[in-house]
Amino acid sequence: MAMTQTSLDGRHTTRLQIRGPVLADYEGVLSRPALEFLADLARAFAPRVEAALARRRQVAVSGGRPRFLEETAAIRQGGWSVAPVPAALQDRRVEITGPPDRKMIINAMNSGARVFMADFEDSLAPTWDNVVRGQQNLREAVEGTIRHIEPGTGKIYALRAPTPALMVRPRGWHLVESHAVLGDRPMPAALFDFGLYFFHNARTLHAAGLGPYFYLPKMQSHLEARLWNDVFEHAQRALGVPHGTIKATVLIETLPAAFEMDEILYELREHSAGLNCGRWDYIFSTIKTVRDDPAWVMPDRGQVTMEQPFLRAYTQLLVKTCHRRGAHAMGGMAAQIPIKDDPAANARALEKVRADKLREVGDGHDGTWVAHPGLVATAREVFDAHMPGPNQLHVRREDVEVTEADLLQVPRGTRTEAGLRQNVSVGIQYLEAWLRGSGCVPLYDLMEDAATAEISRTQIWQWVRHRATLDDGTPVTPDLCRRVVTEEGLRLVGRIGEARFIAGKYRQACDLFAHLCLADELPDFLTGPAYEQLVADTAKS
Repeated sequence: MAMTQTSLDGRHTTRLQIRGPVLADYEGVLSRPALEFLADLARAFAPRVEAALARRRQVAVSGGRPRFLEETAAIRQGGWSVAPVPAALQDRRVEITGPPDRKMIINAMNSGARVFMADFEDSLAPTWDNVVRGQQNLREAVEGTIRHIEPGTGKIYALRAPTPALMVRPRGWHLVESHAVLGDRPMPAALFDFGLYFFHNARTLHAAGLGPYFYLPKMQSHLEARLWNDVFEHAQRALGVPHGTIKATVLIETLPAAFEMDEILYELREHSAGLNCGRWDYIFSTIKTVRDDPAWVMPDRGQVTMEQPFLRAYTQLLVKTCHRRGAHAMGGMAAQIPIKDDPAANARALEKVRADKLREVGDGHDGTWVAHPGLVATAREVFDAHMPGPNQLHVRREDVEVTEADLLQVPRGTRTEAGLRQNVSVGIQYLEAWLRGSGCVPLYDLMEDAATAEISRTQIWQWVRHRATLDDGTPVTPDLCRRVVTEEGLRLVGRIGEARFIAGKYRQACDLFAHLCLADELPDFLTGPAYEQLVADTAKS
């Protein structure tokens, strides 16, 4: 359906315009009161979001390295704690994440995990339909009425008791929702996602003692955490929900945020449910932050494991910081998926998951993430064996001392042609799926989201920028990058067939990926230009 400029019933609702199709079954989500609530949030906070993004640009232009802030030393040295978390979040030993697709929601909430994080960010391609139906699906999940009937088989999927706690990750501050416009400006996507979910579900969840709970992505400073805290207080007052009802876990997935963990917890202390190691985006952010430093050129992505010293410093500092403040410290994602047709390979994959989770629980983490229901049992087994209580807040990690230099240690390893080709292949295939509306993509036995594509393209950009050499002495030049993109595209044609290649979004993905890798200035996020393409393609359909 062609996109239109409209508002419900042909009326502008406090000047918030919906520029997209409003299907009959959208109206429960895009009701007049809901749009008025969104407009209120946008009027109150959109200017502050723009100011926060301007500050990011200013910091990036200054070119300085992140540091522990002198002006907030008193917060780091103080003896404060965050408010206690509710009973539903005391035990978070295994959390599962995925987009708010109906079948995914049901399978995740039936998986045995303690928490399901419904993701509007890295694992969702934000088509208008995906975003609105995602909100619709979550509303039914909160009500306990969500069902899915599998086309073709007629198999019925429904929730089974007990269900886990539900958390929602809105999009980051840097993204907009082009289909919701106040005046002449698209609404910040973070406010759109948060606002719709909060408006429709906050009272129901609060009455049940189940939230609402959120994950907050991609923040780069405690000032951005302060902005979120102000949004929470405003929203709670507007709907008559008691102060402190919202609880939010912040993903520490940018290098600057790693230097402000205490400050971020402090700003959200009445609403904090801890911090999480968003390690894949953290690697991406690290490359982006130090992109102009030729001494900081990364090895192959596959060699940047959690054993690298800069990642060990970051994860252990997070545990120490959280537990000192009475906050949960959540581990990172296991992206492996079951390999059904190769038992030996599946066993190796599960062993990698087990080793990763053993490292996390040994470091003092209070829980961890998995991307597939088939990994819940493995992760739970490790945490059950080594964490008999609901969490490890008593593990203070006073042995950990992390300096600024520790967080900025250059990872060691080699750069190879195979690593270059892997980055190109994954980047193209992920972008192709994203442009078709799928942001959670199984590739090479891993469940990939935008973070992997971000690492892939920024790493190549960095190699090209600094004329890094591969292990055979080959310099990584723009011409080499273009040639590899072409060859990997042809390899995909050979694997999937020319007709499927042409019918899909592969040509667009190849062009966009090459542009992202070879741009004179590194684009901050691939989801920016990719979203513009997504919206343009939808408008043509």
